Amino acid sequence: MPPAKKRARSYDPARTRAAVLAQFGHVREAVRTLTPEQLALPTRLGDWTVRELVAHCGMALTAVDRLLDEPEPARQDARLLDWPFAIAADADTIAGTARRLAADHPDLDAHLADVERRFTARLDAHPGGRLLPTGAGALPLADYLVTRTVELVVHTDDLNAAVPGLGIPHDRQALAACTRLLADALAVKAPGGSTEVRIPPYAVVQCVEGPRHTRGTPPNVVETDPLTWIRLATGRTAWPDAVADARVGASGERADLGPYLPLLT
Repeated sequence: MPPAKKRARSYDPARTRAAVLAQFGHVREAVRTLTPEQLALPTRLGDWTVRELVAHCGMALTAVDRLLDEPEPARQDARLLDWPFAIAADADTIAGTARRLAADHPDLDAHLADVERRFTARLDAHPGGRLLPTGAGALPLADYLVTRTVELVVHTDDLNAAVPGLGIPHDRQALAACTRLLADALAVKAPGGSTEVRIPPYAVVQCVEGPRHTRGTPPNVVETDPLTWIRLATGRTAWPDAVADARVGASGERADLGPYLPLLT
């Protein structure tokens, strides 16, 4: 008998919306404290400055606004887990837009406040089932909002890495949604049941081809914390470095996730 097909993970739309706004609020509070010198600092994202990275954080919300302005697709032809593998195609356009927005909005706090107002108003006006023509295909608004937690959590971490002592907090629900989506994306990229990946307290997934584990302690186990996992999945941290620094525990002959990472590029 073939193994049962796994059910797609579900996300509560109200909690997702609250998480996106909470994480965006944390970014906004931090931006108010940044000096011109800090805004000019380099980031780990190529030649982006902190100012351009902040502008890009605003784009996490304006993307919803932009997609809602497009005609609604006739039917859904994508799933949430298609999104992580589709975003690389838009990288050049995204970078150019971030630079333009950073130049056009010298008052970043005012810009982000306006972005948040428009975002909230658009969510109030549209149901979660409204389809959006995303780069991954037609997705419901409620699903696309989950991807916004990834954008905001990942770039919050980028800002913290760029500005010493900034310490922007991660909203727990946003961090959970981001961790789970990226963990499930790994299971799509490396299907199987021989390896258990544990990211407490948010996610456990089975992946990698090989003998399927059914009971007891699995022979192949990977365990790490949410932020380390997110950095691995997005290419901020290399797998060998994380293992060498004991930020990842990996045991078993099929516990090497290096060939499957990063998921987002």
